[in-house]
Amino acid sequence: MTDFRERTLDLLRGRGALRPRDLDGHGIPRHYLQLLLADGAVERVGRGLYVPVGADLSESHTLAEAGARVPHGVICLLSALRFHGIGTQMPHAVWMALEEKAWQPRVDHPPLRIVRFSGAAWTYGVERHMVEGVPVRVYSSAKTVADCFKYRNKIGVDVAVEALRDSLRHRLATPDELMRAAAACRMTRVMTPYLQALT
Repeated sequence: MTDFRERTLDLLRGRGALRPRDLDGHGIPRHYLQLLLADGAVERVGRGLYVPVGADLSESHTLAEAGARVPHGVICLLSALRFHGIGTQMPHAVWMALEEKAWQPRVDHPPLRIVRFSGAAWTYGVERHMVEGVPVRVYSSAKTVADCFKYRNKIGVDVAVEALRDSLRHRLATPDELMRAAAACRMTRVMTPYLQALT
């Protein structure tokens, strides 16, 4: 019993956050997270997501929560810009893309802004990252910039242009990568003049 408790705590220290199903691959019964919660050794920071008490949560903590709650979604637009360190946007909700016909998740926390993608705009540029021990899908820098142009009426042309400028200045995406992403999003004609002006 003590062994399972210590092994769970070791996993938490190593990964930063755990979901009950994360214990399955280690042969630890899931209820040990509840026992640690009752003992005050861990805290629940979202439905099905636990961290050690007093954990220094990263800026990306809400992304970890969103990834745990909606594993089939992809972090996009303003949240992906923030993840990649592009621009100055501080989103108040996690922007997440879902495939056009995917079910709409019911999530109480964190707040989500859902957008629907299809075809190449859905599949292109998906990266997998570990955030606080949680696998999170995030669009690449180049794809995120192209998405910003596609959704410029929602987030603003100035945000899209700032994202393009920053991604080039900090070498987070090459002009070729940006144009391939633009093609996937059907934004080639829109983005080309801006890209030519900045390169």
